[in-house]
Parts: sequence; structure tokens; C-alpha cells
Amino acid sequence: MDSLAAAPGTGPSTSPLPVIRPARAARTVSDLPTDRAVVMGILNVTPDSFSDGGKYASTDDAISHGLRMHYGGSDIIDVGGESTRPNAREVSVEEELDRVLPVLRALVKAGALVSIDTMHAETARQALDAGAAIVNDISGAEFDPAMPGLVADRQVPYILTHRRGTTTTMDSFAEYRDVVAEVAAELTGLRDRFVAAGVAAEQIILDPGLGFAKTDEHNWVILRNLDVFTGLGHRVLVGASRKRFLGTLLTSAGKAAAPVERDHASLAVATLAASTGAWGVRVHDPAATLDAVKVAAAVGPRP
Repeated sequence: MDSLAAAPGTGPSTSPLPVIRPARAARTVSDLPTDRAVVMGILNVTPDSFSDGGKYASTDDAISHGLRMHYGGSDIIDVGGESTRPNAREVSVEEELDRVLPVLRALVKAGALVSIDTMHAETARQALDAGAAIVNDISGAEFDPAMPGLVADRQVPYILTHRRGTTTTMDSFAEYRDVVAEVAAELTGLRDRFVAAGVAAEQIILDPGLGFAKTDEHNWVILRNLDVFTGLGHRVLVGASRKRFLGTLLTSAGKAAAPVERDHASLAVATLAASTGAWGVRVHDPAATLDAVKVAAAVGPRP
């Protein structure tokens, strides 16, 4: 059985690592389905994730979970080494790379299509060198100034997310007169900055950034009007899985539902997003979501 040492500072593995079965050929972006929404499985290699409490912080545990998602049918595994929850601690590029590179290399060896979830161009560059195929950047307007040039040079898909402020300040920026119109306009403006830097328009995937500088009601309004974003001429990714606004919705006896109690609601949002024309959904439970998006595709788009 294959085994990898834990990355510095991540501690020992707490579960056996499945044998890595090298694929005849790694999945590529061109292999992604076009007849249903793409399912992106979330892999947080962090000790402070809001959703799983650092369950996959060790290298072996993260690889094990990633392999299970891959062999279970996830179209993409999104590997991130820095928590993006409100008030999360920032990590250095060096620490982020220590966390993600061993995991990423193992998943690529197994034939997985991997995206790197990072706000740092240097992390993205080294992840792409290690076999990642997509850059997922939630930084919004605070993006690393080197990011557009890197994405243009590598000609890889780039997920451009709406966010105001940083992880520590974004909640204070959740003020809108028309959240749908303003988020769409700000995303379009960011898109134009990347295109001006040489990024091809078809490389860009838009994410309206549910939970980032948005109140619960803002998130629901965006979901009700998702067609505005799918109408901007780009693929759209929706990431609602286990987010705070779902916990508020499921409040019982005055207590919001814990992240692990939000999976059914997350599945419902993923199904709705797929039926509204979202290109992809980013989720913690990709196996169940894969079934859901297949159902959405079979039913067809809403009239």
C-alpha cells in the first residue's frame, strides 16, 4: 500500500491511504462532461476549515479523501491550503505549498483533474507545474497582481470569484442597493481586467461568490437570479456547500445547523443551480451531488 509522509506541521495520518492506481491517462479539462453540470469536490488541506474542522489537514488523510472523491466520480478535485472562512488566518505561500503540493501530485498521479484553490500567483504557478489544470481564485478584487499574467501565459481555466475585501473585512462590505446588478457589474469589470492582461475570455469561469461579502438574503437573491450570471457569456460555478446561510436557514431551537448538518440543503442548492444552467457546482459531498446533477440534466432546463 502506498504511503506518504505528512507535510511539515500537518501531523501523522489518522487513516490508511488507499493504493494509488495510476490512470492510463490523466483527466484533462477537455474530458469534462458537457451534458450535465460539472461536480467539483472540495479538499481542504487546512487545520481551520469551517466545514470539516481540519479533518484532512495531514497529507495522507487529504490524499485518502481526495482519492475517494476521485474514484467516486468527482469531475474535479479542488485542493486548497488556506481557509477562506471569515476571519481566517492568512498563511504564507511557503506554508500553503507545503500543504497542497504533495496532495496535488498524488491525485494527479491517480489521474484526477485537479484545480488549485489559491489567491497567490506563486502557489498557482507551482501547482500548475505539478499537474493542476485549473486555478480557482476567491480573492475578488484583491487578486495577486501577478495572477492575470500567469493565467494568460499558461492558458488554463481561471475561476474568477466575486468578493469585496479580505477574509477579515469582507462582512463589512456586504452592502448593496441591487446585489444582483452590482455583483454582475463587478464581476464583469474584473473579467475585463484579466482580458486586458491577455487572458482569453473563454478561459474565465465566473463564480458569484456566495457567502463572500454577502448577507444570507443576498445569497438567496443571487440564487433566485442565477440566470443573470449565466447570461454574462461565461461558464458559471456555484459554491454554496455547507455555507453559513444554509445553517441559518436550518436553525432549530435557536441554534444554526452545524456545517456537517447542511449537506441535504447543499444538495438542494446544487440541484437548483444545475437546473438553472450553472456549468459546475463546488461541493463537499460529490458522490450524492453527481446523482443530483444527472437528475437535473435528465429533467432539462426550466422553461
